[in-house]
Amino acid sequence: MRDLIEQSQLIYFIAASAALTLLPGPDILFVITQSISQGKKAGIATASGLCTGVLAHTTAAALGVSALIYKSTLAFEIVKYAGAAYLLYLAWHALKESEELVSLAPVGETDVFALYRRGIFMNVLNPKVALFFLAFLPQFVNIGSGSVPMQMIFLGIIFMVQAWLIFSAVSFFAGTVGERIIHKPGVGRYINWGKAGIYTCIGVKLALSQK
Repeated sequence: MRDLIEQSQLIYFIAASAALTLLPGPDILFVITQSISQGKKAGIATASGLCTGVLAHTTAAALGVSALIYKSTLAFEIVKYAGAAYLLYLAWHALKESEELVSLAPVGETDVFALYRRGIFMNVLNPKVALFFLAFLPQFVNIGSGSVPMQMIFLGIIFMVQAWLIFSAVSFFAGTVGERIIHKPGVGRYINWGKAGIYTCIGVKLALSQK
């Protein structure tokens, strides 16, 4: 695959991907929120789910599924509102959580899987992400160098790896901050309110977004 994509082009792709990953957006806010409220392990599990969703979007873009969704207003609206509804559900769930932070107890294997799954759902149910990859990946494809779908999938894997590394670093930092404030009286309630507010803002923004 290295023969299909020039080294200089690959370096530029990684640099552009890292810059886009670090920009304030739903994914990185989601990771920060989970890390502060539930610890580093929870943040990394969430990040892993979000990055797994990248594979789904990359494959969809490579196979042309994203283009079909873009052309179909109904399909786009269905995915968009499903994603918004899921985020509003997370906001409601955050408000129901007790004042105690979940990170006061170790994150178990079941919790890790639930957070991983939550990350996947959030990513996959955002049609804007699908359209982003449909527009972004082809910019780095060499049409005269073999299978275009394989090049796009390869680039998607590279994007996923760099995003996971960045999100993991963010999780570690945010989790450390969370550990320092965890024992302060009443802080759990405010963090849960913050989580609910972030989920609600992202969900409403997604519901109101246009193609």
